[in-house]
Amino acid sequence: MSVRLPDMGYTSHLLPPPSLAELTAARPVALFLDFDGTLIPIASGPDTIVVPPDLPDTLAALSERLAGRLALISGRSLEDLAQYLGNPPIFRAGSHGGARCDPEGSSIGEPPEAIPPAAMTALEEFAAAESLAFEPKTHGAALHFRSRPELAARTHAFARDQAKRHGLQVKKGKAVVELVRAGVGKDGAVRVFMAEPVFAGAMPVFIGDDVTDEDGFIAATDFGGFGIGVGERESSNAKYCLENVKDVYEWLKP
Repeated sequence: MSVRLPDMGYTSHLLPPPSLAELTAARPVALFLDFDGTLIPIASGPDTIVVPPDLPDTLAALSERLAGRLALISGRSLEDLAQYLGNPPIFRAGSHGGARCDPEGSSIGEPPEAIPPAAMTALEEFAAAESLAFEPKTHGAALHFRSRPELAARTHAFARDQAKRHGLQVKKGKAVVELVRAGVGKDGAVRVFMAEPVFAGAMPVFIGDDVTDEDGFIAATDFGGFGIGVGERESSNAKYCLENVKDVYEWLKP
């Protein structure tokens, strides 16, 4: 197994996973899906994504196939996800797993607090000064530097400084860095959902494309499952890989 190796390896060196049909034929499976970069291609900015119009129906049908053992876990807030998906009848977690709801939309547990206003203001001012995209969120805020890749190191350093000042946590992604409350992670969402009766006894599979999904891979492994990395990137916790978003949809087919 390629779990928690000391040296990072590229997911392209990993094998494709057994088909979902094979896995579910052997035992109950609980599936955890990232959103950006996994179900939809990465775009130039958070507001320029293209979401297939039938994605909510696809997720609802997939959840039915899995007897309700499906959860979407995204760095986006639940409110932001709802703009693109509505409220499909599946388990969902936003804000990197910090805010969670059941298929009826009822909250599971307490959501994390918003970051301090001073931290929000500092990130917004930095973004304006450096011509970066600023994304305020319900429980955090992000700086996107896809259009200014030369500012990656400076942006990360600024985020680390603000995190230290305000007791926050830094979340890194593809050309984005975000500040959230300490202790927030996709692993926490997996653990909360696995405690729900419908998920009991199932083997968890977490699919994601970014650094923040590594926590989800670890949690899935801890529960006897595994992680699937999407795309060619460094990962020390994925067991299998899929090449791109198209391959994810192919893998999800009955």
